[in-house]
This record gives sequence, C-alpha cells and structure tokens, in this order.
Amino acid sequence: MASETKLWLVAVFLLSAMTMQQHCVVAGNPQVPGLFIFGDSLSDCGNNNNLKTDAKANYPPYGIDFPNGPTGRFTNGRTAVDVLTEILGFDGYIPPFANTSVSDIMKGVNYASAASGILNETGTHWGEHFSLKMQVENHKAIVSKITMKLRNSDKAKEHLNKCLYYVSIGSNDYINNYFLPEHYNSSQTFSTDQFAKALVKEYSRNLMELRSLGARKFALIGLLPIGCIPGEISARGKPGSLCVKEENDAVVTFNDELKSLVDRFNKEFPDSKFIFIDTVKAILTGTTKNVQDVKAGLVDVVSCCKVGSNGLCIPNEKPCKNRNVRPFFDSYHPSDFANEANTAIAYNDVSTKAAYPMDISHLVKL
Repeated sequence: MASETKLWLVAVFLLSAMTMQQHCVVAGNPQVPGLFIFGDSLSDCGNNNNLKTDAKANYPPYGIDFPNGPTGRFTNGRTAVDVLTEILGFDGYIPPFANTSVSDIMKGVNYASAASGILNETGTHWGEHFSLKMQVENHKAIVSKITMKLRNSDKAKEHLNKCLYYVSIGSNDYINNYFLPEHYNSSQTFSTDQFAKALVKEYSRNLMELRSLGARKFALIGLLPIGCIPGEISARGKPGSLCVKEENDAVVTFNDELKSLVDRFNKEFPDSKFIFIDTVKAILTGTTKNVQDVKAGLVDVVSCCKVGSNGLCIPNEKPCKNRNVRPFFDSYHPSDFANEANTAIAYNDVSTKAAYPMDISHLVKL
C-alpha cells in the first residue's frame, strides 16, 4: 500500500499536462463572482506574516518562482488555490484577510492560516494562527462589509450564493495534533475512528455557519496521504519505508467521514451543493504503469530547499534548480508544479474518481 500511495507523487505530474490543456482561462471574466478560501498553510498567502508564530513563509527561498517574491506562501510559486484562481478566470490572486483594506472583497478573501486546524488547539505549539472557527468569524466581518457596500442584506446574500467556498483543512489536526503526543493528548483520548468523527463534526458546524451567512457552493478538499510527506517519513517512518501507514490509514478514515458528510448535506439542503475532492483516488486509479518512473528515479521526493528542524526552509538558502520535477518544496508543502497538477484534477476530474458527486468545473456552473 505504501508504494501505491507514493505513486501520487509521480502520477500527479503525468496527469497535469493533459488536464490543464483542457482549461479555458479568461482573465477578468471569472466563472464565479467571488472565491472565499478557508484552510491551512497549503492555502495561506500571508495571513500569518504578522502573527507571533514560527509558521510563516515570508522570506526567501519561498516565493522564488512567484512574481511578488516571498509573500507568505509555503511554496516556491503558487498554492493550489492560486492555480484555481487562474483557472476560474480571476484577474488577480485572492488577497489574504490580513490585507483586505485595499482589495475588492466582493471578489473574495483568503482566510487560510498556517498551522491551523479544524480544532482550535491544533498547531498552537507553533504560535498564533487562525483556526477554522476563527476564519469563519473573520468571514462574518467581511460579510458585514459586503452588506454595507451593497446597502442591502438580500443583495449581499444573493452575491454570496453565487460565490465558491473552498475549504482545505485537516492535515494539521493529524500532523500537529493527533500524531504529536508530546504536545497534545488527543491520541490518548480518541481512537483514529473517533478522532475523525470528532473532526468532521466540528467541520460540519463551521460549514453550517458559512451556509447561514449565504454560502451555497462548497468545494471540500480531502486530505492527501500525510504519511508520505518527507517530514513525516523522517520523523515517524521506519527505516527504508516509503510512507507511514498509520498516518495514511487515519487520513483515509477522515476522508470517508467527510465524503459521508457531503452526502448528508446534499440531501438535507437541496438549495446548496457540497462536493468532495479526493485527489489520491484519482491518481492511484489507472496509474500503476508509472511505478517504473519511481524506480527509475525520474521524480525526486526529497525537499527542494534546505530545511531546519521544523521542516521549513532555512532563510536565504538556495533551493534546488529542478523545481519542476520536485513534488515538495520543503518537508511538508508541495511545489508549484505539484499544486498545479492537484488543482487540475480537482477542477476537471477526467478520471471521474476524484470529485464527488462532481468536480469544481461543474459546481461553478450551478
């Protein structure tokens, strides 16, 4: 199973070129009027920059391939949601909540915060951050501003009904909580099944809060196999192991619970649409032919930048040159190339295995 799970590191690249060619990106003519983003460091674009935390990426070599340099994105270039913003046709990236004073909030806001999780306590050993609940509270403030701008609460809700709500969170609840017993006691309190149910229960509360504020189109991003992340392999993997099976199994349980939630909410709320993106299943389906690429060493799964003890890039150290074939930029975060590939599948699921019950390209048309 570990070797099969590892295939996503290779297959993601082979699928991306084919999928991205099918997108018609028209800047300035977005497919939805606004995009609101909730999540962790995989989506953070600068919300942690001014917080008292070690979980920040506003220094080189982060952003080495991004037009504006190191902005707080935990990668060399674009995050997955940056790529989605391009695909959807926005004429600029969605700004962080921390810098919305000079931006057009009607087009969306990015609330994602590195080290954050579904649970409030997750990631607190890193320092300050905005948990999912706090991100929803921040959205309430933005909704109030949108209502004031339109001078009509009904018009504000009508606008928000058409926007896309992108939620990608949960990895830290495992990496920086459940599987970190030296800081948290959740693994002593819950079995992995119980923990997944507890996470999704709290997740659902926040989704309902967003729905009460006008959200109707939800893209919920499932977790990738965290046990195959370089930082987790080095910290918890057995000698010679490709992945940490216990962690991957826990993620599968969470993803199954989240998919079930999507089913339940779609039945309970016919005026809304919830979709679940399971990128792993799409990549693993029909990609066994790519095992030879792994064996041949065509993909290097080692971090591209030199990392410190926390798995983040050491400031101002030069990263690798072959960033277009490295799945990971640091020990925990995908490269621009991997983000592009993952988002391509989420937007247009040609395999019909990743998106349930539909992909983002169909969701935005509703």
